[in-house]
Amino acid sequence: MTQIALNSLVNHQIRLAARPVGLPTEANWSRTTEAVAEPADGAVVLQTLALSLDPAMRGWMNEGKSYIPPVAIGEVMRAGGVGRVIASKNAKYAVGDYVSASFGVQEYLSVEAADMRRNGLVKIDLGVGSLTQWLNVLGMPGMTGYFGLMDVGQPQAGETLVVSGAAGAVGQTVGQMAKIRGCRVVGIAGGQAKCDWVVKELGFDACIDYKAGPSAVREGLKAHCPQGVDIYFDNVGGDILDAVLARINRKARIVICGAISQYNATTAIAGPKNYLSLLVNRARMEGIVVFDYADRYHLAVAEMAGYLKDGRMKSKEDVVQGLDHFPAALLKLFNGENFGKLVLEVASA
Repeated sequence: MTQIALNSLVNHQIRLAARPVGLPTEANWSRTTEAVAEPADGAVVLQTLALSLDPAMRGWMNEGKSYIPPVAIGEVMRAGGVGRVIASKNAKYAVGDYVSASFGVQEYLSVEAADMRRNGLVKIDLGVGSLTQWLNVLGMPGMTGYFGLMDVGQPQAGETLVVSGAAGAVGQTVGQMAKIRGCRVVGIAGGQAKCDWVVKELGFDACIDYKAGPSAVREGLKAHCPQGVDIYFDNVGGDILDAVLARINRKARIVICGAISQYNATTAIAGPKNYLSLLVNRARMEGIVVFDYADRYHLAVAEMAGYLKDGRMKSKEDVVQGLDHFPAALLKLFNGENFGKLVLEVASA
């Protein structure tokens, strides 16, 4: 691949214009353009090919202390992605290399040598997985599921694991990895189509459709977890977390990964009412933040790439095309419309 004339390019960007109250709207975003400059010594210029749209993005839009600083007003919206090097003055990266990085919601990104580690810039091998798989099982969601399950959940063969958001990016990794480790796996997902997919395609033992009625989760857990729950991987919080807490076994592990049911709340976030079940059952509830495991990502990638190759794992992505569609595409996460890992395709590979 030859180096592109950068002075012919215009970088289209989507920036955070105001902090949302409830669901984000068009008023929370601004669209800007800027020139694409030649890289400084040691730097690279990247073209965004695809972006990962994740529930965590909603939390990054809020002001306040968290595990990562909030996106500033006027800043390009934070987003992980995959792309390729189109200009380089760094010996480690050649024009045409495919990479994963924190691209932001924009078409191009320049990364200085001093910022490469903080940005998470790494080469990716398309012989190991496709671009969209590098945003799913081999990307941040896959790393979240892998380390949340393996390090916090600590699965043992014969145990029963329940995972909410089962058809989503993290949930599909967690369930498949738990099956590989010999667990009985029960998913919770929204809609019969998603439930059928995780059972018939991913090999879960059962799946509960939380949209089937107000008592669907409670009755489903009773039916599909007759011996109780040893591990619960929570992606949704709220009433579903409470329902599972009522079914946990002694020494159960509850992995708190996300609470998508609460992210757009305009009142106080609803905490677990059944938390005393942790005391009665000598159980443990612990949070997982994927960035804590960055120095071990390569180990998880190598392991799960092997499972993708031999067919023990599958990776489903829901791809939306076009940078301009970012605001509407992001909302798919919060109404349960996406089926699989939600990806925004910015440019063709």
